[in-house]
Amino acid sequence: MDARTDPQLIEAYRTGDVGAMEALVRRHHDALMRFLIRLLGDRAAAEDVFQETFVQVHLSAGVFDTNRRFEPWLFTIAANKARDLMRRNQRRKALDLSSPIRGGAGDDGATYVDLLSAGDALPVEQLGENERDEAVQRAVSRMPLMLREVLLMAYFQRMSYGQIADALDIPLGTVKSRLHAAVAAFARQWQDVGRQHTRDRKGEDGVGGDETKGRGEPGRNRG
Repeated sequence: MDARTDPQLIEAYRTGDVGAMEALVRRHHDALMRFLIRLLGDRAAAEDVFQETFVQVHLSAGVFDTNRRFEPWLFTIAANKARDLMRRNQRRKALDLSSPIRGGAGDDGATYVDLLSAGDALPVEQLGENERDEAVQRAVSRMPLMLREVLLMAYFQRMSYGQIADALDIPLGTVKSRLHAAVAAFARQWQDVGRQHTRDRKGEDGVGGDETKGRGEPGRNRG
C-alpha cells in the first residue's frame, strides 16, 4: 500500500508518476463505488461513472489545490457525473438506512431508521433486509432529483453545507432549505409506501385466512 497522502500522490502524478494515479484509484475504489451504486441503483452505471470520474481527475489534476482534501473533491466530481447520467436515464438509487443524516454543524446524528420509525407508517424492524431496501427504493424513486441528490450528499458523503453548495453551484441557504425539504419529502413518501405495504399484507392475510378456514371445515364435519 502506498504510504503517500492523496495530495502527495496528485503532486507525483503531475510530475509523470503514473503509478500515483493507480494508487489513488485503488485507495478510493470501494468507497466511491458504494456511493455510486447507492446513488444510481445500478452497478454497471456506477462503474461507468467511476471511470468517467477518474478521467476527470486526470484532466483536472493540474489545477487541484493540494492544500485541500482530495476526497470531497473526488466525490463532488463523481456526484456531478452521476447527476448528468440520472438526468439522462432517470436512474434511481437505494439508501442505507443506518447512515446518519448529516449536513452541517449541530446535526444530531439521527439515522434513516430513526426517521422512518418516527413516521410510524411501516415497522422497519419487522422487515427483512431485501424487503426494507425495496420499500426504501420505492419511496426514494418518487422524490425529485434535486432533493435526492442533496440528501445523498449530506448523509453519505457527509459533506458540509458549504461543500454541497459548491458542488451544486447553489447558495448556502438553498442547500439548507432543500435538505429540510428532502427529509420531509422522504418521510411523506415512506408513509405512502407504508400504507401500501399494510394494504398488501392485509390482502395476503385475507387469502391465507380463507384457505385455513376452508381446510378446517372438513375436519369439523368429520367430528
